[in-house]
This record gives sequence, C-alpha cells and structure tokens, in this order.
Amino acid sequence: MLADDGKRALPLSDEIEFSDMEEAIDAPERVAPVIEFRDVCLAFDEKVILDGISFSVRRGETKIILGRSGGGKSTIIRLILGLIKPDAGRILIDGEDITDYDEPELMQVRQKIGMVFQEGALFDSLPVYENVAYRLREQGVEEDEVEAEVRRMLRFVALEDAIDKMPSELSGGMRRRVGIARALVGDPEIVLFDEPTAGLDPPTARTICELAIKLRDLHDVSSIFVTHEMNNLRYLSSEYAVIDENGEVMFEKEGERLCMINTEIMMLRDGKVGFEGKDEELMRSEDPYIRTFVHGK
Repeated sequence: MLADDGKRALPLSDEIEFSDMEEAIDAPERVAPVIEFRDVCLAFDEKVILDGISFSVRRGETKIILGRSGGGKSTIIRLILGLIKPDAGRILIDGEDITDYDEPELMQVRQKIGMVFQEGALFDSLPVYENVAYRLREQGVEEDEVEAEVRRMLRFVALEDAIDKMPSELSGGMRRRVGIARALVGDPEIVLFDEPTAGLDPPTARTICELAIKLRDLHDVSSIFVTHEMNNLRYLSSEYAVIDENGEVMFEKEGERLCMINTEIMMLRDGKVGFEGKDEELMRSEDPYIRTFVHGK
C-alpha cells in the first residue's frame, strides 16, 4: 500500500520507525515473493483439487482466496504448512523450496507462520493466558518474557481484560480474537486465515477483518485470507489502517488520496485459478461464474 504523508507504519514490536520502513520499500528482500506456488497439482484418489496452480504473495500483501466449498482454498493453507505434499509443482516460502522438506525442516519454516483457524481452535481446558502462551512454553521462553508477550498480543486484539478467562466464558468472536493473538506470538512474517469469520455476526466479522487490515498496513505482515464471504472481501480490499496524530488506529476508505496495491483476490474454479487481480476488476467481470459468485446472479 502507498503510505499517506504523515502516517506511520508500526511493527508489532513498535521498534521500527516510519523512516526505516520507507528505506526498506525497495530493499532486495522485498522483491522476492514471501509465498510462491509454481504449477502445483494435487488430487485425492480420482478427485482433482488443484490443477497447475501458480501464484505468489509479496511481502506485506494480503491475498484473498475465494471459491466454492471443497474447491481447494483450505488445501492451499495445508500445503503451505507442509501438512500435505503436492503431487507435482513446487512451493517456496521466503525463497526456500520447502516442497520436499521433512518434518524437522518444516518446523523451522513454521516458526515464520501464524495460523488462524476457523473456530479459533483453543484448548478448552486452558485459560486465555495459557492458550496464547502455548508456543512460547514449547520454546522454553522465560516466564517474565512469556507474560510480556502474551499481554502485548492480547492488547493488539483488545482482549487483555480476558487474560484469566476460560474459553467457555468467551463469545465466538472473542475466541477468534484469542486465536489471532496466539497466531501472532513471535511476530510471524506470514499469517494464514482459514475462514476466520465463519458463523460470526457482521459486526464481529468486521472486527476480525480490521485486525487483518492492521497486520497488513501497520505491521507489514504477508497473509492469505481464505473466505467465501463477500463482505470480508469488501472490507479488506477497500479499507486501510493508519495511525493518526494521537497514536490511534484509524480505518479509512480507499479513495483519491491513496491507491491500495497490497491486496489481491484469487478465485479458484475447477482446480484452477479462475481469476486473479484487484477487487475493481472482479466486480466488473462479465464472466457468468464470477457474476453468480459475486453478485448472486
């Protein structure tokens, strides 16, 4: 996204000044895709799920993946995590070809990735604090560092007051936000959202989208956002986050002052990429399949 004059981009760690971000825009490491699929194919028995899929996600970009249920959207996330292997093609993360990596190698790659599941996927027997701290505990992080990190992530999702609650005491939207906080532990370069707003009411779904927008625009996180809900697409592709002069996060509409370049849409159709581009192109498409999906007619 093109930064508006006077606005400041903040990392989750609050340590990088805007001037550093400006200098980094053209840095060589920003040119190479953070995620890249090259002619990836996958079938389960006789059912073809992905048929020669190629796409990339740049640093700081959100790729919104649309498609019918069972069309391969979540399969792409499982491939990125190395939970399944493609039948053909290559998958690269941060320039590393991970296609043939074994489990220990994949564990190293997964340290760069945060995963937000559809239902939050919290441990019901653990309080919010322990749910968010889970990965840090596995890594043997000192307790004072664990607490500081947990509180920082819960502040980001506006749930620090729920730190001692059990998952059963939380609403569906709060559970998703705790899941996002847990995914962000360690400041991952990549965050994968798998239908994160499914089953939520519109205001709560918008809150989840706003968190994704903050990660994209204020923290330079690359993400894949799998969804079939058109409201999510509208929020993510037409609004951006900035910090105002009082240090508060503001959400503004794309307009004449700013042109968003950090969000793209990819639609899967019959195992292939049926569309890839900006939201304006998607809305103008005369393709009958796309018009039915987007407009319901």
